[in-house]
Amino acid sequence: MQAYDVLLEDWRAGMPAPDGQGWCFGLPQGLRPEQWPLDPHTGVPMMHGFTLLLPEDYRVHGPDLVAVSFFAAAPDGFDGSPMDGPEGMAEAVTAEAPPSDPALRPYWDRAQRSHPRLTRMEDILGCAFAVILLTAEEFAGPPCRPPAPVDSPLAAGAPALDWLSRGSAAAYEAFNARLAPPVAADDPFLIHRPIRWQPRASDPNAGKPPRESWDGAPPDGGYQSYFYWLDGKVEVENWREHDWAAGHAPMHIGGTMRPVQAIPEFSPYYIEFEEDFGGYNFGGGNAQLDFKEMKFDWACG
Repeated sequence: MQAYDVLLEDWRAGMPAPDGQGWCFGLPQGLRPEQWPLDPHTGVPMMHGFTLLLPEDYRVHGPDLVAVSFFAAAPDGFDGSPMDGPEGMAEAVTAEAPPSDPALRPYWDRAQRSHPRLTRMEDILGCAFAVILLTAEEFAGPPCRPPAPVDSPLAAGAPALDWLSRGSAAAYEAFNARLAPPVAADDPFLIHRPIRWQPRASDPNAGKPPRESWDGAPPDGGYQSYFYWLDGKVEVENWREHDWAAGHAPMHIGGTMRPVQAIPEFSPYYIEFEEDFGGYNFGGGNAQLDFKEMKFDWACG
């Protein structure tokens, strides 16, 4: 196995290149609107963060499943805790049995048409995220626009998220002033940033599950920390980074993890990414998605 640095290219307007390795912002492809995951707290469509073509050595769900699409709460609807929604909404979106409230039943009906390879996740605070595994045909398919609101009296009280009116890139630009202005487009929903990944020249942790060692002893599996303490003395001035870790991109597939806080116990099949990799509010931190075990973790800076 290799580890791969993930790089973002310049903003573009329109369809992603058919021979590309993915994109962030913009729209997912190859889905039907009714398959778009809804936020279980509010019933509104979750924002598409990125669609990533997986390197062949990371296609752990079979060679036919070549990519992942990641969805999350929009940054203006996420302050570190779930948005309040109608009581019973989460059950209506995720439960197997229909809700008794007739106003919630349309959300349950929509959820029954969700994508067959949809996996829902939530963080330690209860906020929702979702992943859809894609075939090559889906990855290269037509763009999917967010669905119309569910036909229910409760839809009128759903939050008016910025991205649903002008696209995710413009909405994130307004939320986070660090983001460079995206290009202009007749269709703002198609503004995106192409993703490119390339093998890391050196990463001894490729193929190894990331683990933390608090006593300096090598963890089971042989995972190595990217830093060490000179002469074994834990002092600020003795912190050093291994030569092999120099030049690693902050966003990457597999290999050495650099979370803002503690290392989650993930499989080797994960991607680590920043807030501008699709537009999130991680409090200045970063996130990790294990797309084999379908786990998600993030921490603020």
